[in-house]
Amino acid sequence: MPDAAVLRQLVPTGTLRIAVAVAPSPSAQFAIKDGDGFKGVAVILGEALAKRLGVPFTIVPHAASGEIQNSAAENKWDVAFLPVDAERKKFVDFGNAYHLLQSTFLVAPGSTMQSVKDADAPGIGIGGVANTATFRAAVKSTPRATHIEFKGVDMATAALNEGRIEAIALSREALGGLAAKIPGSRVLPDAFLNSTTSVCIPKGKPVALAYVTQFIEEAKASGLVRKAFDEMGLTSSVVAPAGMAS
Repeated sequence: MPDAAVLRQLVPTGTLRIAVAVAPSPSAQFAIKDGDGFKGVAVILGEALAKRLGVPFTIVPHAASGEIQNSAAENKWDVAFLPVDAERKKFVDFGNAYHLLQSTFLVAPGSTMQSVKDADAPGIGIGGVANTATFRAAVKSTPRATHIEFKGVDMATAALNEGRIEAIALSREALGGLAAKIPGSRVLPDAFLNSTTSVCIPKGKPVALAYVTQFIEEAKASGLVRKAFDEMGLTSSVVAPAGMAS
């Protein structure tokens, strides 16, 4: 059983509140709807953390990772599993990484783009989810393109299908699921972002941060992270090395 300081910082309400971003297809961070509930890597890891703590849990769904980071100071959630970048570190404290993240573009049927550099051109419309590490990196990598923010992946997908954008910026795992639903679309072979997906908590809780970092290291060593990826069909996802900081 964890000590009282861990429970005070990590489970202040007595129930572990697991923040998840919900999308049409799963990834190392995205969960998907499952009837009245949700399933995904973040859900599996969050449930395992609650079991380790010996407390009940609840899932707190969000439209995107940006919503999770922006609500970090509002006492709405206790733990999340998010892509890492410098901007996001202003809002949350990251523990160790559990996933090696690569992000690229899904291009529309009929697009002639073959690589990320082809997307950096006037007249190319690129969509992504607002306030995400991936979209920030996409904007930086393609300064000459036109960038359109969406609240969630569903909206970006609709814009692609309607011809309002030519590409969507997301993690390679998430794009693989989307490509299967958009006949003729393609995921580009190269990437504009190589980063990590990591456990995180609201800022200023050092005891809780140490605890979730230890949990992630144990989850990697025990095979739980690999099992979670495989259970969600993410067989190509790469588990971060032991001890990898964010």
